[in-house]
Amino acid sequence: MGAGAGFGRGQLFLRSLLFLLLAGPPARGQLRYAVPEELEHGAFVANLGEDLGLDVSTLSARRFRIVSRAGARQHLEVNLENGILFVNERIDREEVCEAGGTCLLHLQLLVESPLELYRVEVEVLDINDHAPTFPWQEYVLEVAESAVLGARFPLESAQDPDVGTNSVHTYRLSPNGFFSLEVQTRSDASKFAELVLERALDREQQRVHRVLLTALDGGVPERSGTAHILVTVLDANDNVPAFDQPSYGVSLPEDAPAGTLVIQLNATDLDEGPNGEIEYSFSGHAPPRVRELFHIEPRSGQVLLKGRLDYERASLHELYVQAKDRGPSAVAVHCRVLVHLLDVNDNAPEVTLTSVSTPVLEDAPPGTVIAVISVLDRDSGDNGRVSCEVGPNVPFELRSSFRNYYTLVTTQALDREVVPEYNVSITARDMGSPALLTRSTLTVPVSDVNDNAPRFLQPSYSVYVMENNAPGASICSVSALDPDCQQNAYLSYSIADGHIHGMPVGTYVSINSDSGHMYALRSLDYEQIRSFQIQVQAQDAGFPPLSANVTVHIFVLDQNDNAPVIVSPMPRNGSVATELVPRSARPGYLVGTVSAVDADAGLNSRLSYQLLQATDFTLFSVAPDTGELRTLRSFLEQDASRQQLVVQVRDGGQPALSATVSLLLSVVETLPQTLSDFSEFSLPPEVSSSSPLTLYLLVSLGSISFTFLLAILILTAIRCRGERRSRQGDSCSPPRCHCCPGSRPSSDGLKTSNLTAQPPAGTTAATCLDVPAGGPPGYCYKVCLGPESAQSDFMFLKPCSPPRNNEKDPGKRSRPDQHLQVSKEAKQPNTDWLPPSTQRPALKRYQIQHWGNRGRRWKG
Repeated sequence: MGAGAGFGRGQLFLRSLLFLLLAGPPARGQLRYAVPEELEHGAFVANLGEDLGLDVSTLSARRFRIVSRAGARQHLEVNLENGILFVNERIDREEVCEAGGTCLLHLQLLVESPLELYRVEVEVLDINDHAPTFPWQEYVLEVAESAVLGARFPLESAQDPDVGTNSVHTYRLSPNGFFSLEVQTRSDASKFAELVLERALDREQQRVHRVLLTALDGGVPERSGTAHILVTVLDANDNVPAFDQPSYGVSLPEDAPAGTLVIQLNATDLDEGPNGEIEYSFSGHAPPRVRELFHIEPRSGQVLLKGRLDYERASLHELYVQAKDRGPSAVAVHCRVLVHLLDVNDNAPEVTLTSVSTPVLEDAPPGTVIAVISVLDRDSGDNGRVSCEVGPNVPFELRSSFRNYYTLVTTQALDREVVPEYNVSITARDMGSPALLTRSTLTVPVSDVNDNAPRFLQPSYSVYVMENNAPGASICSVSALDPDCQQNAYLSYSIADGHIHGMPVGTYVSINSDSGHMYALRSLDYEQIRSFQIQVQAQDAGFPPLSANVTVHIFVLDQNDNAPVIVSPMPRNGSVATELVPRSARPGYLVGTVSAVDADAGLNSRLSYQLLQATDFTLFSVAPDTGELRTLRSFLEQDASRQQLVVQVRDGGQPALSATVSLLLSVVETLPQTLSDFSEFSLPPEVSSSSPLTLYLLVSLGSISFTFLLAILILTAIRCRGERRSRQGDSCSPPRCHCCPGSRPSSDGLKTSNLTAQPPAGTTAATCLDVPAGGPPGYCYKVCLGPESAQSDFMFLKPCSPPRNNEKDPGKRSRPDQHLQVSKEAKQPNTDWLPPSTQRPALKRYQIQHWGNRGRRWKG
């Protein structure tokens, strides 16, 4: 039977498919298909994309879907990839449509962009998936032995949930010698069987007769159900009950309460006594739903309402009632009661909100579809007619597209910053009396559009930062607001490109892109930069992004972080600065001026001078403002010839910073014309303003020169020693020392000596020469030159110094006409590293002191 069922199901599917092909192209907006029940998941129903003329590739983007009520089972579904309508879950026609007749599934198809609505009806075709069944497997039929031939005995009908040809078609009776079977048809085309007595019964011969009743449906393949009938022969009860009419009809409102009298049945029996007492009951094939809703009083024949009626579920109920007397061999007679329900307005409209475009953009044009609204009233007639409207004071309206379908559209421009969300009240009211209504609220959030630029809380910012700040320290914070929301209000801060003193602004200041906190990336120096300004930009994350700029002025505050720097006098090679003072100096004689500079500003750079230590505080004084060192009185015979002073220079900062310089004053009888340690030149403005740089340059140049000269001397000494050892003789011992005669000081105090070392002719031994130095008298340099050193060049920047005024032996002074030449030609110095012209006097003086001190060390 399973193979036959599959074959029948396939025939029905082919039949429904043939029906669709012959029906032609469906009308736009209304389609109808047919599908057999009990198909498996994924079974093909129809190609909606092709039938509706839709582009299959855009179905997913346009949100093509089936709109159904909340909680309803989704028997059918659409494949968005190919537009095919398929079976989503097994369809049982008897479950979907409890009442007989045509079983339709109503589908509403919705597609957006643009919004289109289609209505589709799918008829569920019945298949022969149920066999006829009897209420009981065995019936007991009591027949009086006095029953006449041809007497008819109605039998219980078999029930088949299928419809049409698949329902009960006929009955069969097993062969026997007493009964035959006749099949009758009711007004509703249903079949029932009657047992006909063909041969007289004799209880004394056979008290019980057994026959098999078979019910057959008209499906392919044919299904059947059986029941055993046990016929018991009774003594005669000549009369059977009879109803007034074979069928009854009654109307009943659906809101009738339980206990309402539906109908009073009346049957009569001509017999007397128990044979004439009638009992009423439902026949065996009364459906369970009827037994739940109605009740029959056995003795009175009253049909009472037991359950709650629902016109929308079933508008007609068919009751099968039997009556039989209480005598022996009672025979039951049957009648049908049709209960027609009257609709009452007991169902309020149902509102289904299908959101299409929520949230809605605030720049959406008027007429934009927000949602599709469907209303449904299960009542009929005017009770099922519904009108729909929206509440006042909202920029929305309802437009009817189909019956009981509305679209909610905008009527004017929206502004999220004014109203971020609307609660739209939708009222559905039917036409019944009294009218029922349903209110539903649809929340329509307004989506933000990036239509507002950020705005800073201040038009500009002024920030004061103390110099020498720690790198990475926070210096200020900027803040901006954006009335938009979400990413359109998410602000990121950045610093506009620019340069500060030739350096990118990003090397000075950084900003936290999220919080707006600004940080100094380097330690600021008031002496290098006192103020600068930057442009800070706040930009939102919208599309396209909007931004705003603000100017941040940063002022660097001075801190007393630079100690005074002594410019004059300059100590010679780290030693104490010396100066000669004539003994004949009068009170107020200007010995020199102590000059200092401070890179700070304001009070931090205001300098004061004081005499910190002195051999005799009564001899000298220092002007606190100018630093001039003057004598307070005339020198006395008992005053020391060497006066040592310590002058302190202090700035006005808090705490104050200071520097000191030590002076060694030699009191002489006459003052020679020599360059003193007190500078007699004025520093150019650019040198004064950058004294630390000049000092560093001088120290660097001096260190390089000293290292270079020391390396030459070491190499020369090594070569001389090697030559002496190789020849086992000492050509430099005893040395031949020639001291250069002293020359008179020139007007500029500087003179260059060109010395040439010539070895004795015909020898290769090293030659030792005593070369005069520019130091004190009596000092000379011992230079040993090897044979290969004939081309070596030495350039002495300072000649032999003339004797001081206090020298006792003037005879030791060098003669001006005596010169020693070390090389044939003096090389010119390299000018690639020379400082600017404004710094050359100081550098020249430093070189003179350096070479002079170098000569002393060589001599020692």
